Parts: sequence; C-alpha cells; structure tokens
Amino acid sequence: MADRAGTVRALLSRPDFRRLLTTRLSGQFGDGVFQAALAGTVLFNPSRAADPVDVAAGFAVLLLPYSLIGPFTGVWLDRWSRRQVLLLANVVRAGLVAVVAALILADVAGPAFYAAGLLVVSVNRFVLSALSAGLPHTADEPSLVSANALSTTSGAVAAVLGGGSAILASALAGSGNGGYALLAAGSAVPYLIASAVVAGFARGHLGPDHDVPPDRAGVRDVLHGMVAGARHVLAHPPATAVLTVMAVHRLFYGLLTLVVLLLYRNTFTDGGGLFPGGLAGLGQVLALGAVGTLLAAAVTPAAVRRLGKARWITLMLAVGGVGQLALGGLFRPTTTVAAVFTLGFVAQAVKICVDTTLQESVDDDFRGRVFSVYDTLFNVTFVVSLIAGAFLLPASGESVAALVGVGAGYLLTAAAFARWCARRQRRISDTLHPGEPVADARRRPELGRDRRPATSGNATS
Repeated sequence: MADRAGTVRALLSRPDFRRLLTTRLSGQFGDGVFQAALAGTVLFNPSRAADPVDVAAGFAVLLLPYSLIGPFTGVWLDRWSRRQVLLLANVVRAGLVAVVAALILADVAGPAFYAAGLLVVSVNRFVLSALSAGLPHTADEPSLVSANALSTTSGAVAAVLGGGSAILASALAGSGNGGYALLAAGSAVPYLIASAVVAGFARGHLGPDHDVPPDRAGVRDVLHGMVAGARHVLAHPPATAVLTVMAVHRLFYGLLTLVVLLLYRNTFTDGGGLFPGGLAGLGQVLALGAVGTLLAAAVTPAAVRRLGKARWITLMLAVGGVGQLALGGLFRPTTTVAAVFTLGFVAQAVKICVDTTLQESVDDDFRGRVFSVYDTLFNVTFVVSLIAGAFLLPASGESVAALVGVGAGYLLTAAAFARWCARRQRRISDTLHPGEPVADARRRPELGRDRRPATSGNATS
C-alpha cells in the first residue's frame, strides 16, 4: 500500500498528468450531468412511457451508429494532435448539448432527438479514446497500472457525481421538459472547462510520437489504417485476449443494465425509505456503483503487483459471477444495490487491467486505432445485449433465468481465460526458460509485453 501511495504521489507531482486528469474529470462530470438529463427525459418524464424495447432502441440509436464508424476516429487520433482533438471536441459537444436542451424544451422526440443525442455520444467516445491514447505520454510505463486506476476510476466517479448532482438539481428544477432541458444545457459548462484546461498542453505533448502527413485521410486510407490496426492487435496475443474478455463482460453488463433500469422504472416505484425506487433509487444505485469503482481503483494496483493482471482478471470475473447469482436474483432494492456495488468493483478492476495491457502491448503509432476498436467493441456488445434483453426480459425486469445465465457466463469466462493464460505461460516458459520448473514459471503470470525470443523481431508485442 505504501508503494502504491508513493506511485500516486509521483503521478500527481507531474504537471502534465494533473492537467490530463483535470481534463478528464471536468469532461466526465459533464457527461454525468448530460446522461442524467437524458435518462430523466426518456425514462422518468411523466409525459413519456418506456418499455424494454423503447429503452434498448434508445441505446441502439445513440451508440450503434457511432460504433460502426468509431474505428475511423482511431486513424485520425494517430494522425492529429491529440491535444487539439480534446480541445476542439469539448467545444463541439458543449454546442451540441445546447441543441439537445432546446429539443427537450420543445418536447421533440423521435429521430431528431436521438440524432442530436447520437452526435453528443459520438464526440464523447472520441474524447475518451484520445484520453486513453494520450495517457502514456504523462506517466512512466511502471506506473501505468496506477495511472489507469487513478484516471479512469476518478473519471467514472466524476461522472457519477455529475449525475448525482443533476438528480438533486432535478428535485428543484422539476421533472418536466423544462427541468431536464436546464440540466442538459448545464453540462456545457464542464465541457468548456475541460477544453480550457487541455489548452495548456503543447500541441504535440500527447502524441502521436511521429510526424504525420497533414493531408486529409480519405476513406481508403482510413480502411487501410484500420486493417493495419486490427492486424497489430491480432499479432499481440495479450491485447487480443483482454479485448475478448472485455467484449464478453460487456454483453453481461448490458443485460444487467437493462434489468436495473426496468426494476427502477416499473418495479421499485416507492420513492421513500432508505432504499427508494424511481429516479432517486437509480441515483443511489449509481452512487454505490461508483463506490465499488473507487474501491477497485484503490485495490487493483496492489493486487496486480501481487497476483499479476491475468490472475486478477480471472478472480474478478469469478467474483462477478458469484455476486450476481447470490445477490441479484432476490430482486429487492437492498440486494440490487449490493449487486451493483459488486458489479462496479468488478467492471472497473477488469477495465484497469485491460487498458493497461493495451497500452503496454501495442505501439504508440497504433494506440489511437486500437482504442477506437476497443470503444467500438465496448459499445456494440453493450447494444447487442440490450437488444436481446429487450425481447427476453419482462417489463418488470425480474428474470431469474437471465441472472443465472449471466452468473454462469462470468464463471465460464473466468475458467476459459485462466486456461488460456496457463497455456500461454507454459509456451513462454518453454521458449525463454527451457527446463525451468513449472512452479518457477507460474510466478510470472503477466499480460503486458510478450516475452518472445530476440530473433522474433518483435520485442514489444
């Protein structure tokens, strides 16, 4: 724990890391406010109704189109100054949320409303990809686990705080179109602050490292770049493995998200008590999920140093399976909050390891493309799960079969990943340490850089 504290102090002593972290915190606080305004408008506005298909359709319209074009942004992140991307993108989304606010106020629904929301979400994912691709330029490689734990977790907490603040403000502003429009417009302020903060970086500080031709990338160039990026990932087994784990996790996470939304929309309707229903209860769930996220950030760096990323991911998947089986199936506000707390811990612990593995195992010139593929996978699997859940789940959200399937799926994924890691470790040991006892080889379970022979010509996979 002392080592971790020292690493965090060292990170926070770096002005460039503090500046990038502040950019993230301000932007994700704005995300929380904006997302709460959207959730209130779509799910809890008395003038609108929502069933599982409506909820899934809303997510699909907002996320799936961007997911299909998201990989193209990675090529641009490897061509353009990431500092400029963050500066301009935050200004653009501040303008876009003002448009969304106007549509809410005018009670506009349907394609126009979702199209405006789609634009905001698209820019948000662009910003998060740029933040992840630029992070290694503000932290030394040995501290990347702690840097990811601190930055991504504090960003997630900032988003929850933004959402919580918006929920509290809605009690004053009202639950009608006017109140939610005011909340949506308010999210522009932290976006503009984020843009002002990132402007303090030199243009090339966040990469890409090499000079890039200033010409505009055509569609053919983008496609060639994405093929090269995909090949780069496939040539690095640790990156391929963790992206697969994350995709499977997001399938389960999407289904559980829809279960929770439906429970608080249609089943947990009592607004009073220690564990209320409705929008207030959903805010409580988000807060407890954020606590789980924060705890994961505190525990994960030390756990990784002790166990390695591979074993920690495996353990977290197993905890996710047991947690959902033991807690979620009771369908009570108290146990639902506990299940979401567990899921928040598991999701963030796994994400920290996935982010770090990608940053360690891919070259900087490909990071933008890799993280855009990562974001695409992140969104597509989530939306696919939501769409499936919309037709499988009852409107009440109560489905024991769904939770049993999710719990068993987590456990099977943990077993499969553990088996893959064991086989990979044996291959590495046989190649680099012939004749070494298996017990000694197992002391080095790691997912970072490949340990291939020098003759392979690729020492940084």
